[in-house]
Amino acid sequence: MSERGLYLTFLEANQRSEITMYWDVAPKTCAAIWEACATPFQWDASHAMFSGPEIMTGLPETHRNFDPLSIPPENQTIQPEAGELLWFYQPKNFFKIDPSEFWEIGIFYAHGGRTFGPTGWIPCNYFGKITKGLDEFAAQCARIRREGVKRVEIGRA
Repeated sequence: MSERGLYLTFLEANQRSEITMYWDVAPKTCAAIWEACATPFQWDASHAMFSGPEIMTGLPETHRNFDPLSIPPENQTIQPEAGELLWFYQPKNFFKIDPSEFWEIGIFYAHGGRTFGPTGWIPCNYFGKITKGLDEFAAQCARIRREGVKRVEIGRA
């Protein structure tokens, strides 16, 4: 396993978590996300509707520096555990109810998560896990569920 990892900070709470990336089992996914995070980015994280205990953040257009269709299925799961990070790309018109394109990093904060959407089960690439600050991260995610979106920053650790 490589030592190249990421961080995620809830800006309002100044709460930082560290993420170990799984280069050995998801090398193309890790490489793409690593390059996208060469410069940290900020995004309003929202709570998932279908997946359970998950917050979602996207990649801003300024950080979309790879072809999302070039990332193969790697280390996929449909039942993520607490702290796991998943990559999901939604091309335009993928879902009947949502015609927009979305570059998603899903982060699960408790057990009982599933990668289930409006069309059913969606396998996603599991590329990393929060290895420092998971309890504090989960507390911030619970606030998103109650209060709405929270601004996060993601970058290289």
